[in-house]
Amino acid sequence: MNVGIAYAVLSALVFGVYLFVMKRWFTEYPSPVFLLITYSLVPVVYLPFVFVSGEPFLPAGNRANVLASVLAVTGVTAVGLLTLFRAIRVGEVSYVSPISKLVPVFVLPLEVGLLGQHLTPLQVGGVAVATTAVYVANWQGTALLAPLERAWQSRPAQLALLSAASFAFVDVGKRVLMQELAIAPTTYIPVMAVGIAALMTPLSFRYQVPSGWRADLPKFVVASLFVAYANHIVLLSFQQLPASIVSPIVNGQAIVAVVLGAVLLDESHFRARLAAAGLAIVGIAMISVG
Repeated sequence: MNVGIAYAVLSALVFGVYLFVMKRWFTEYPSPVFLLITYSLVPVVYLPFVFVSGEPFLPAGNRANVLASVLAVTGVTAVGLLTLFRAIRVGEVSYVSPISKLVPVFVLPLEVGLLGQHLTPLQVGGVAVATTAVYVANWQGTALLAPLERAWQSRPAQLALLSAASFAFVDVGKRVLMQELAIAPTTYIPVMAVGIAALMTPLSFRYQVPSGWRADLPKFVVASLFVAYANHIVLLSFQQLPASIVSPIVNGQAIVAVVLGAVLLDESHFRARLAAAGLAIVGIAMISVG
């Protein structure tokens, strides 16, 4: 197996488990509080790797541009994370995951509009298949139009779609960061984590932190490890392979989250949501390879 593909598969597994962990351990935490604590710990668990790697933290020639670009992508990442965690808090992870992983459906029109990319028939078909995944995720054996009405009215679905749209902007930004500015993972991840923690700090003051947060610190450390090293593995896969190959593999995390949510959390409508996750991945693959 190609090393880049192995990295992408591993990152999908890690991210899928992370989505499940968010639902299992942290639903009592307001989204800004969870993100503040988790992303504050990311530099702590990741900086030892930065020092061991020996890579320069910032390129010598364009440090200001690099920091400004990373922080711009970080701001949009914060929106995507807030909406994703909120969707998982108020909805079932097996329902939210297939919808939130429709990122390439939003990436494609962005690339067409901003980067001049042209749609192939296969990519158009991929958009249709991935969109069908939203319908299937909302299917409960009722009237034909009921899933569309549920997706339109469902708060978790709305938040999941907003998260997917936000991460589409993030992915386009990462493409520029990694390809044109040649930023290393050891630069991007610490700056991103500190930026998100800083953005979450004023938002967290609006909420009361659960009294047992200190007892949950080991769980937060685990969550921060997932965030740091799953992101690192994803960026390594992008260094090895084009995005058209990496994207459908990484978004396979939806299937991992659906299976874990259904089996371990006894969430309902397992078959429909597994089918929705599968359709989302097939549609994403069609978009990516088209």
